[in-house]
Amino acid sequence: MRSILRIDSSARSGLSGDSRFGSHSRRLTERFVAQWRGHCPHDRIVSRDVGASSPKPVSGNWIHAAFTPANAREAWMEEALAESDELVDELLAADIIVAGVPMYNFGMPAQFKAYIDNIVRVGRTFGFDRARGDVPYWPLVPAGKTLVILSARGDYDYGPGRRLAHMNHVEPGVETPFAYIGITDVHRIAIEYDEFADQRLQASIATAEAAVDRLVRKMARSDAAATAA
Repeated sequence: MRSILRIDSSARSGLSGDSRFGSHSRRLTERFVAQWRGHCPHDRIVSRDVGASSPKPVSGNWIHAAFTPANAREAWMEEALAESDELVDELLAADIIVAGVPMYNFGMPAQFKAYIDNIVRVGRTFGFDRARGDVPYWPLVPAGKTLVILSARGDYDYGPGRRLAHMNHVEPGVETPFAYIGITDVHRIAIEYDEFADQRLQASIATAEAAVDRLVRKMARSDAAATAA
């Protein structure tokens, strides 16, 4: 049995297609989970909605506590890190992280940045030792995890090598910190043309949903093959 961690970060609460002002990224995460349940009904699904309930931003007390050795922390430090510990434990328990991350002003929503700041933790998801010289950092997250980034944007051509790729700070901004802690197997799918609200948007939605379905089939087959082996 595998564990899937679904993270939604859109400020919109509904799903596009069901609600006039629904979220495209939530539509994709919902589809991924539904398709996964169809292929692997016994797998565990955990949902984290940071769009509705954002993690607290990192504070000076948080930093002080995080860089204090665990055996030397005072009670207030444990309290300052409690939410971060919960998020890190949840991440470490997951085999697949499905992140719905819409584009807000060319980057990720602030709620998802707060999530990243809480899970990139010295001593928990990355190691640090000055004795290592010029490269004192190393990832601590166990190998074998997969990150799926499901996004949506108002304009189009934000993909690699496309017209607006240089203005896309969503996937690169998510992939970099996840790779830093050890998660490098990444898949990207996005809906575009939202601001145009025409047939191109509908075509983009259909293409993205088909891509989600193919990805789930591929990952589920791979999982089944690994289990059989």
